[in-house]
Amino acid sequence: MSRVQLQCKNLQQFLRGLSPPTLDRLYGHPATCLAVFRELPGLAQAGVLRMLFLEQPLPQAAVGLWVKKEHSREQQQSQEVLLELRLWHPHTLPGGLPGVALHPNFRQNLRVALLGGGKAWSDDTAPLGPDRHARDVPALDKYAEERWEVVLHFMVGSPSAAVSQDLAQLLVQAGLMKSEGGEPPCITSAGFQFLLLDTPAQLWFFILQYLRGAEARGMDLVEILNFLFQLSFSTLGKDYSVEGMSESLLTFLQHLREFGLVFQRKRKSRRFYPTRLAIALASGTAGTSLGTSGTSLGTSLGTEPDGHGFILVETNYRIYAYTDSELQVALIALFSELLYRFPNLVVAQVTRDSVQAAIANGITADQIIHFLRTRAHPVMAKQSPVLPPTITDQIRLWELERDRLRFSEGVLYNQFLSQVDFEVLRDHARALGVLVFENPARRLMVVTPAGHPDVKRFWKRQKHNG
Repeated sequence: MSRVQLQCKNLQQFLRGLSPPTLDRLYGHPATCLAVFRELPGLAQAGVLRMLFLEQPLPQAAVGLWVKKEHSREQQQSQEVLLELRLWHPHTLPGGLPGVALHPNFRQNLRVALLGGGKAWSDDTAPLGPDRHARDVPALDKYAEERWEVVLHFMVGSPSAAVSQDLAQLLVQAGLMKSEGGEPPCITSAGFQFLLLDTPAQLWFFILQYLRGAEARGMDLVEILNFLFQLSFSTLGKDYSVEGMSESLLTFLQHLREFGLVFQRKRKSRRFYPTRLAIALASGTAGTSLGTSGTSLGTSLGTEPDGHGFILVETNYRIYAYTDSELQVALIALFSELLYRFPNLVVAQVTRDSVQAAIANGITADQIIHFLRTRAHPVMAKQSPVLPPTITDQIRLWELERDRLRFSEGVLYNQFLSQVDFEVLRDHARALGVLVFENPARRLMVVTPAGHPDVKRFWKRQKHNG
């Protein structure tokens, strides 16, 4: 069975995949330039700052003197990043000497971002008057957490969770869920890995998938990216006006509202509040590893609010989860059978059927074990190994039971009149490398669909010559 490894690009990797004209337009906004600068390696940042007020190209030889020789490799890597992002432009100086210059748009707008000036990034809400329905920071945090948890609940199949058709389609397109034969979407292996990431990483991955299909929806990718980076520099608890936004941005704002990145009381409301998720969005751009935990909202996907694990696993395959989180219970139910439910305790049983049902949905044995290990109760975490070997070995064995058979498409040849005919055709198929299966006793053989035309032509020639 093929396993899908979730890939989460960082900001640099994403920008490198954009076309040069798109990058040139992107560097036309101070917020974007500051966000890109913030994600650069240290040496690359130093190189940008050294050239920020230079109007003329700088000789490459002078750039090479900025660091000691023992750090030339790091400098070379930083220069490659700057060139790939089109922040540095190669130039030929008088006399044929190679030189570099900072991207003019990037230089101008980064100056504005660092020194001030320029146009306001958003319209002032003063003409709208004070907001009678203003939200404080705790209310915004609660709203963001609830909205994002609805998405996660939908992924794990909670009956009470409902999302828009656009969001459900995006989850399928991102490979986090799958829908076959008109059935409701169900989680995939990549989706389970997605649930193990921390909240900022989840949001960054999700936004990347959204951006991939933005132009197909008729949206301006540059406009959306500029708005996202502008949100990341906004003030938590402050309201912002929607005046002057294009229809594309207003549509995007409604999608962000569903993700929990912004609060807008009604669709027609003329102001919105960025939540902590939107402001901390850039913290997910540095790349993530599977199974990290901890979020800016205080409730992580991997632990309880006090920061401790909550799962006990016994050698009799019983799971005791000390949690009242509906999401955690739904995650445990993906690979176990729930037995008892109490106000702050859930008892479940890991069985052969429950594990194989999870594996059939694309969840791997290693992911199940990783889930249990990273959420282990402090009492279990002191043990070595953390999980009983009986449990981990049996879960892997149940996975191997499903992987014992390998399915291959093929074309069946049978009803040969003689053993000689069977062996001639079998040997020809074997020589071509298209033989999948043979049974000499019953005169059966199977060839690949790609090799079927050649084997068929050979057999017709043999019969004609015979």
